[in-house]
Amino acid sequence: MDKLKMTAKVIRQDEIAYEIYSLLISAKEIADIAKPGQFVNLYSADKSRLLPRPISICEIDKTAGTLRLVYRVVGDGTKEFSALTSDHTIEVMGPLGNGFTLEGKKAIIIGGGIGIPPMLELSKQLDCEKSIVLGFRDEEFLSEEFDPYGTVYKSSDAGNIGVKGTVMDAIKEYGITGDVIYACGPIPMLRAISDYALANGITAQISMEEKMACGIGACLACVCKSKKVDEHSKVKNKRVCKEGPVFYAGEVEF
Repeated sequence: MDKLKMTAKVIRQDEIAYEIYSLLISAKEIADIAKPGQFVNLYSADKSRLLPRPISICEIDKTAGTLRLVYRVVGDGTKEFSALTSDHTIEVMGPLGNGFTLEGKKAIIIGGGIGIPPMLELSKQLDCEKSIVLGFRDEEFLSEEFDPYGTVYKSSDAGNIGVKGTVMDAIKEYGITGDVIYACGPIPMLRAISDYALANGITAQISMEEKMACGIGACLACVCKSKKVDEHSKVKNKRVCKEGPVFYAGEVEF
């Protein structure tokens, strides 16, 4: 079984930055098979909201049977989720998508904005030397939780956190090098990282952020342009929810 739908108990929830929430749920069956880079679908209790919301998995505790989800409030669905407390349950489906392939090489782990959370579990599970580069707008979150797993570097748009500029500016500023790159964040960031990796002969795995409808590969609402013809759609598209969200640099076009 590669995914399942269940009713999960909410253990706790905290606002860790402005409109960014950390939600801990009990979902043992999903936690048992989840991998870094995968996501889950959360379902609204309001039946007028038919579509689930895809949320990346921040941490997996197989012993406790829990998943930690860190998300930003961006609409009515996530606003509803932000009111959840330990008195609530929530419908969840997962784990969904293809996660990261763990390669035991000197790694550069890059997270930008709400692409930072899924990099935490990856940082925990990856057993090699790690440089962790985190990019923020103007408010910092989660960064101290990365400290035990590698050397952390930071950048921010305003320069109030680390290097002023992008994660690529931080990589250049600190002379960060590695054999493999893992990245999640907004499309402009992923485009720059992909170009950098391909130009320098570095293997890169990039996790795409994309609006989704079904989250299970049926509706084709989250396709991205691919280099090769996809066997499912018969055109140069790949489904971010199914073939992704993690792709190798060069597999997809931006």
